[in-house]
Amino acid sequence: MKSIVLLLVATFFTFSFVHAQKPEVITNNKAGWHKIGDAKVDFKTDKDKFIIIGKDRYKALQVKVKDAPVHMESMQVSYEGGGTEDVALNTQYKPNAESKTIELKNGSAEIKNVTFVYHTVTNGSNSKAEIELWGLK
Repeated sequence: MKSIVLLLVATFFTFSFVHAQKPEVITNNKAGWHKIGDAKVDFKTDKDKFIIIGKDRYKALQVKVKDAPVHMESMQVSYEGGGTEDVALNTQYKPNAESKTIELKNGSAEIKNVTFVYHTVTNGSNSKAEIELWGLK
């Protein structure tokens, strides 16, 4: 009985982990802004990771907010081969707003993933925010 419960718990956490970390495959290497991915944001403080595969060199990043206000606490950029860059955002964005352009200190390195800590701000329509992550090549 204990092994069945452990198997179910492990399966649940594995599914949750894989679901939150859907890889984003980037095939375009042209100059300009490119949408990397999007995510729905829960009302509780959440941590989501965008895994980037393919043409993953960006000079800058930007976040666009849709549907509801969101409070972004922080963002961490992890690079292939090691190294990370922490960005303290600590900002609340309204729907249809976008962050400032976030210049990356290591713009020549390949990005492995981008992790956000954030939550949807309680609102009258009870809508969850959606964010889009964009990268500048």
